[in-house]
Order: sequence, then structure tokens, then C-alpha cells
Amino acid sequence: MRSNVEWRKGITMARTRYKFIEKDQPHFITCTVVNWICVFGKQEVAQIILDSLNFLQKEKRLLLFAYIIMEHHVHLIAKAENLEKEIANFKSFTARSIIDYYKETGQVQILKQLTVFKEKYKTDRDYQFWQEGNHPEQIQNYDMMQQKVEYIHNNPVRVGYVDEPIHWRLSSARNYEGMQGLIDVETDW
Repeated sequence: MRSNVEWRKGITMARTRYKFIEKDQPHFITCTVVNWICVFGKQEVAQIILDSLNFLQKEKRLLLFAYIIMEHHVHLIAKAENLEKEIANFKSFTARSIIDYYKETGQVQILKQLTVFKEKYKTDRDYQFWQEGNHPEQIQNYDMMQQKVEYIHNNPVRVGYVDEPIHWRLSSARNYEGMQGLIDVETDW
């Protein structure tokens, strides 16, 4: 992780809120299911997300600093040589895998919703799982990194699901407390 001075020196272009700016820097990213459909309460579906993130890390295609899986969205802080491409691949792979899971298990109601809320111009597919875009925000400095990690970990506390961030298993909060998380993350930044 760069010092605050180094962070500021590296920022020379105007920031656009929802674009990947400096590709080699960590970004806070949100991936949301279409129409905020609640799907990640099912462990098998959440596991597809975890397995995909774990794969990307093991293949050294992504460095993950923090994550949380809520019932209808995922927050990440990650960096990669081409983060935009890796997130697009992540969303494509997980969408296909989750839709296949719903087909195999005969969960017609969810599949109907993924059809109804599909963008009309997406004529090359029957379903749409993720909303378009990721709303990436480049992490500008240490303070912003700390704020975003805390935001991610406190997400289930804010909505009243748990009293403490470490009680939400589908996040990196345990990793940051020196405990074993479901997947590894880089906590030294």
C-alpha cells in the first residue's frame, strides 16, 4: 500500500466516479443482482461467488483486500493488472454458474425473475443475473481504504442482521480480526 503522499502523486487525471481510473490501484466495487433479487442467502449460490474469488486469487489474476456477500449484492476491494476485465470475467462466470444451478435445481421462480428483469436489448440470452456496471471507486489513500473496509464489514450490522461484523460469515471481517475467513484476503496494506 502506498503512503498518502505517494497516492496523491499518482493521481494526475480528473476522476470520473464510475470508471476504473488507475488500473493497478485497488478499487471499491459493487456488483448487484438485477432488481435486487435476494439470491445469496442460499449457501450454494454464495459458494459460487466465494469459489470464483478464490480461483482468481490462486491464479494471481486478482488481489482481494476485502469482500462481503449480502443477500442481493457483493462489495469488493480488489486490484488486478486489468481489473475491469477480471471483474467482467467474474460477473460472466458467476452469472452462468448461478443460472445453471437454478436450472439444475428446478428453481423456476428465480429464473422467471431473471427473465423479467433482463434488459430488453439483451436479445442474445434468456436471463440476466447482474445489473450492468460495478460503480468502481479508486482507493485514493490509506484513510479511504480503511473507510471502505469498515463500510464493507459493517454492512450487515447496519441493516440489523448481526451485532458484530465477525458474525457475518460471508465477509472478510474475520480475516481482519486474525481469524480464519472463508477465503483469504490481503489485510496488510
